[in-house]
Amino acid sequence: MTPQQEPARPGPVFATDVTHVMAVVNLSPESRVRQAVVDSPQAALDRARWARDLGASIIDLGAQSSHFENRELAPDEELERLLPALDLLVADGFVVSVDSWKPEVSRVAVAHGAAIVNDTGGMQQAAMREVVRDSGAWCVGMHIEGDNPLSVAMRELDGDRPAAVAAGLARLVRELAAEGIPNVIVDPGLSINYRSDYARYGQLQLETIRRMGELRATGAPVLLPVPRKAEDHRMHAYLVLAIEYGADVIRVHDVEAACDLVPLLGRRLGADSITR
Repeated sequence: MTPQQEPARPGPVFATDVTHVMAVVNLSPESRVRQAVVDSPQAALDRARWARDLGASIIDLGAQSSHFENRELAPDEELERLLPALDLLVADGFVVSVDSWKPEVSRVAVAHGAAIVNDTGGMQQAAMREVVRDSGAWCVGMHIEGDNPLSVAMRELDGDRPAAVAAGLARLVRELAAEGIPNVIVDPGLSINYRSDYARYGQLQLETIRRMGELRATGAPVLLPVPRKAEDHRMHAYLVLAIEYGADVIRVHDVEAACDLVPLLGRRLGADSITR
């Protein structure tokens, strides 16, 4: 069976009143966000089951830290961390998003059943586009100012950045569709750690969420990665805004809060709208 002939993969179903909670399961011991870090494949499965019980519909599984201060893993090392957990989650019926910017990693991950390629390199690499096109997986096209999260420096903060980001994502959606990749989710890249002014970057994150309509104009579902903040109340403010402005997917570490707030704010959790 050729890649193009593979059976349809499980994946998210989008509706105007639905928000999917994408729960982070982190296999990277270098990660600074300890809340989502697990130390074994079984612990990854346990966290994923816990998140599913709360109402999460997508598990974002990653093994490479995206903070610019951490080292880049070789693809084989990343896969060694990733695959045992991925196999357990797929066998248990989860819709798994693999968080990686490396085509070599994503190619193996989709072969093992990952439904979404969450490319934190922004779907810039021809090899990554080939992986997605040939597998039929969904992909996340993320805005990033650099080749990957470890190569970023300063983020541009001047001018009308939300409009520029939305325009760039719209171009990306058109490019990918022309290359035979229709199943794209856009992400304005709010969770990437840049070396820019922290307070100004925070204001840009808020303004980008408030201008969700410009992201929707790309024609693709919108994923908002809720940025981690030192203060929980600030992080929850970003979370509430993302839901209130109608994000199709919210990528979160605080799964319990997210799954509670989605219905509280009048939207439906995506857990009941997954094709299997």
